Amino acid sequence: MHEMGIASSVLEAVRGEARRHPGARVCKVGLRIGEWAGVDPDALQFCFDALLAGSEPQPPTLDIEFRPRQNRCATCGTVFALKDYETRCPDCGEPSTEAVSGNELELAYVELEEP
Repeated sequence: MHEMGIASSVLEAVRGEARRHPGARVCKVGLRIGEWAGVDPDALQFCFDALLAGSEPQPPTLDIEFRPRQNRCATCGTVFALKDYETRCPDCGEPSTEAVSGNELELAYVELEEP
């Protein structure tokens, strides 16, 4: 289950940010996870909660933003959601399109509460 490693890395980054703000409490952690990132959001949530269990009186909440896979047509500029792995542009039929979202796995924000 690689979600445990991801949750651990997220918490390490969050704690690093919290050290830059002595006395502040981490309230919320925001992640962006793409449809094709290979991460199960429910499993990641479970691992995040398990790593924090009993360690803090008010553990931060995890806010996961799911990003669907979208491509952009180089010819006409249309951005479209992929259906059935079809990458051809639905507007002009161009077969060559590029991914613009859906592969993300990023720490979007850390919400802190100052004392």
